[in-house]
Amino acid sequence: MSRITLLDGGMGQELLKRSAQPPHPLWSAKVLMDEPEIVQAVHEDYIRAGSTVITLNAYSATPERLTAEGQPELFAPLQARAIELAKAAVAACGKSVRIAGCLPPLYSSYHPELATDYDIVLGLYRQIVAAQKDHVDLLQCETLSSVLEARAALTAAKESGLPVWLGLSVADDDSKTLRSGEGLSDALAVLVPMGPDAILLNCSFPEAITAALPDVIATGLTAGGYANGFTGITALKQGGTVEGLRARDDLGPAVYADFAMHWVGMGASIIGGCCETGPAHIAEIARRLERSGFEMI
Repeated sequence: MSRITLLDGGMGQELLKRSAQPPHPLWSAKVLMDEPEIVQAVHEDYIRAGSTVITLNAYSATPERLTAEGQPELFAPLQARAIELAKAAVAACGKSVRIAGCLPPLYSSYHPELATDYDIVLGLYRQIVAAQKDHVDLLQCETLSSVLEARAALTAAKESGLPVWLGLSVADDDSKTLRSGEGLSDALAVLVPMGPDAILLNCSFPEAITAALPDVIATGLTAGGYANGFTGITALKQGGTVEGLRARDDLGPAVYADFAMHWVGMGASIIGGCCETGPAHIAEIARRLERSGFEMI
């Protein structure tokens, strides 16, 4: 591979570092409302670090999460604000950068057992797609932890006619299973025929992504990965905040870039960072790619 797409890094944890507000169950959505300038600044920092794709800060702004917090009426304005800020960041930087829509877990990260009714989940994803599709270059389904979640998000996203990237979160024990316990190979057998334009592994330990990536590359589809830097995710409960999660102290920019470049060597062509990776991590990956003669697209 001589051409690599460089994603941005984590948004929620980066906002947490920059905001004076305490954590909240709708963290990234709350910052959209109260401190939009911070969101735009993070987008801009990633673009200046070398990202060629940034993702809307709409991870927490799902119909289900907003309803659970008693604020369903905020869905449309939050989606619109996320789109506005991403576009403003691209314009401010004056670079050719694509914007990815965001189809996250609807109920809670890492808890696929909460998504049990396919038709309900599909309908909710269709609402998100309708809000984003006319304003983004592609749709990124991310941190999906079960086949049901992934099927629903992929179906809704494909209906848009836009390119669709499917991001799966795998267990951190190198077992090559989704967080639901379903085997990755079994999941791919269902999802690949549905026609995603790329399959990524995300928001898992980098070691777990390294172990599982060969299965994705073997599909022949565009493959990639972007890992988190947490010590573990079991402390995050539905409706909880990130206060209970801790960052690893062994995944600075240089070490993380080692993982990312290893994925490129394995055949990945889309790389980036997830929670607890920041602009410095992306900048280091960009330096490594440039030094190695890759073109970033």
